[in-house]
Amino acid sequence: MSKRIDPEVRVVYGRLFRYVTPHKLIGLVAVVAMTVTAVVEGGLVFLLQPLMDETLVAKNVESGLWISLAFMGIFVLRGLSGFATEYSLGWIGRSVISDLRREVFSKFLTLPGKFFDEHAAGPLMSRLTYNVEMVAESVTSVVTIAVRDILTVIAAFTVMLYHSPTLTIFVAVLFPIVAALVRLLGIAFRRYSGRIQDSIGEVTQVTDEIIRGNWVVKAFGGYGYERDRLGEVDERNRKQNLKLIWVRSLGVAITQVVFGFGIALVIYVAGRQSIDGVLTPGQFISFFSAMMLMLQPVRRITNVNATLQRGVAGADSLFAIMDEKDEEDLGTREIDGVNGDVRFENVGFSYGDDDGRVIDDVSVEIGAGETLAIVGHSGSGKSTLASLLPRFYELDSGDILIDGVPIRDFTLDSLRSNISLVSQDVVLFNDTIRNNLAYGQLRSKSDDELMAAAEAAHINEFVDDLPDGLETVVGDRGALLSGGQRQRIAIGRALLKNAPVLILDEATSALDTQSERRIQEALSVLMRDRTTLVIAHRLSTVEKADRIIVLDAGRIVESGTHAELVARDGHYATLYHMQFSDE
Repeated sequence: MSKRIDPEVRVVYGRLFRYVTPHKLIGLVAVVAMTVTAVVEGGLVFLLQPLMDETLVAKNVESGLWISLAFMGIFVLRGLSGFATEYSLGWIGRSVISDLRREVFSKFLTLPGKFFDEHAAGPLMSRLTYNVEMVAESVTSVVTIAVRDILTVIAAFTVMLYHSPTLTIFVAVLFPIVAALVRLLGIAFRRYSGRIQDSIGEVTQVTDEIIRGNWVVKAFGGYGYERDRLGEVDERNRKQNLKLIWVRSLGVAITQVVFGFGIALVIYVAGRQSIDGVLTPGQFISFFSAMMLMLQPVRRITNVNATLQRGVAGADSLFAIMDEKDEEDLGTREIDGVNGDVRFENVGFSYGDDDGRVIDDVSVEIGAGETLAIVGHSGSGKSTLASLLPRFYELDSGDILIDGVPIRDFTLDSLRSNISLVSQDVVLFNDTIRNNLAYGQLRSKSDDELMAAAEAAHINEFVDDLPDGLETVVGDRGALLSGGQRQRIAIGRALLKNAPVLILDEATSALDTQSERRIQEALSVLMRDRTTLVIAHRLSTVEKADRIIVLDAGRIVESGTHAELVARDGHYATLYHMQFSDE
């Protein structure tokens, strides 16, 4: 198993190393500092021999003076090198994490819609936070301990060899045993670390859901259910952590026992050599201290293997996201504006290979400046059909054309710059009303244009009553505003974009009757001379559409004007009369 895992570990760390190479100069400082630390620690135990033999046994005052000064110099050097090591490697580690986090975040921006349909938000958020920190610990703590401790062991071995090559051989026999132990433990560390990171994602997911859905939890008494859900995922996390702790503790204990037997043997042989006059008391103390100096590095190396494997597992999960394919953007055609002729030709789409077709052989044409209303029961494919136009999803079959050009021929930026969207699920960011209106590329719009859009969407009616006006922060997902206010901001954003093609997906669903009337007036102005796709459950809002299509199970079952469809007494008429009766 280890032979299969090791190459993978090397590949992951090879990729991580590419994030370190831009900081080679700081890395050189760290290596020099760690080398100095190892040398001065070796010098510290080496000075114990003259301290014992020349000062304490021979009672030489002059040697005691220079040895004292040497000790002072060693501790000053050790302090400076320790600071340089910790700060430089910490700087590199945080820089690597910053680069990784920004790269993963940028990847989230370019991934296709299907990726987010197939992955829960909690685990993805966990990768950007918890998993990234595991990599940070791997890059800093692991590298620090591995490089510094290897150099410390080399320095200690040098001191031991100088004093007694025979005893050093006894100690050297222990290291292959410890190395084999560390290798075996690494397999378990890697397995449990991956499971821990998965369980952290589950905890994040459950927590995120109850924070966003706290009203539903309270309204339906979901306290016990949610506590049980969190209890289940947290218990899985606890058990995996306990397994990791058990393996790590067992490794430390076995390592200590192995070294204990080795030290006992060394002490016995050293004692015999000292009695025979082969070792002086100072040499014995220096040798023994050098041997003890190695114990802490070996113990840390055994412990750090768990950190190493957590870092590898964390980096592996991040690289898995980075290796996902971006939205396909093979188009080369750039356009500043379009007339707005839109044609769907035999369009087919499904969300997954095992799912049935959500859109099945849909063909419809919308002339420039015309309005197409898409109606039907929930789940009939209305919003999905509209989402295919800006290429939020890729077609399985057929074509969508704008001005006679397939949309796949346009670059994504060029295509989407000509389409405005107002959806039922309004997305606002935890920023000011102004920045939510003039979002993204709309930041280049002038204040006059922004104020005109705000007035047309009747945003001023509630903004004027707010202490900070347009600079009011809307809260998480616009939580500090009402549903109608959020909807008006979304409509204002679409008005400000002023694109030739407009998608309205239940754009007035959260408005009261009085607000809806004023917004409909504003939308009528906006829709004039623009190609508009209107998705609506309330059929009274689409009576004036140039054409209405009725979807059922992803297929067009009826098409025509409002009057034609009512007179036909088919699906549309049934839906219309049902709503009229309810109203």
